[in-house]
Amino acid sequence: MKRILLVVGLGLCLAVGALKSEEISAFDDLWSRLAKLEHLQGRFEQTQYDQSGTAVTQSSGTFKLLRPDFFAWEIYAPDSQLIIANPEFLWHHDRDLETVTRRPITDNIEFSPLQVLGGRADVLQQRFTISRPGEGQFLLVPKQEGAGFQQLVLIFSGEELQAMEITDNLDQNVNIALLNLDSTASLTESDFAFSPPPGADLFYYEQ
Repeated sequence: MKRILLVVGLGLCLAVGALKSEEISAFDDLWSRLAKLEHLQGRFEQTQYDQSGTAVTQSSGTFKLLRPDFFAWEIYAPDSQLIIANPEFLWHHDRDLETVTRRPITDNIEFSPLQVLGGRADVLQQRFTISRPGEGQFLLVPKQEGAGFQQLVLIFSGEELQAMEITDNLDQNVNIALLNLDSTASLTESDFAFSPPPGADLFYYEQ
């Protein structure tokens, strides 16, 4: 009986070790790809689906990414919005409503998919369980609440990031296709500077 228990225990230890090894391997593979994206810009087309799988909204625009900690997400249609992040603040300018929201970057702020792309290795490991559901696919599941989404799938073709699939906290799916990618553009921190336009209603939050 003791021998059987030892064999079962050893099997469980090996299984747990294999799972942890797979997670580390998945992270290493993902990080080797993300680390190469020092700066990236392009277009995006985004489709949001409700819980029944019906497309409810579509939007398009452009984005910029400068690792680490800088990104800009600009929606042109159907409305006009700009989201910019730097190491200090996350800005959201709704041009149609003429409002500007500013939130400090803290450990408690909801983690957006673009912050995942521009995130640091230690932060990704601390915040997400990472696995590989398919060739060129990486599934990131938040380890704690407050990430802003339930799960995120990054889809690569070779070394090039092509799409993101997001399941939000309302069980809705958002598919984002990344197009006309340019990783050679020389972006600087000044490309992510933002000043509220005159006349906009300002909403500044301390946390």
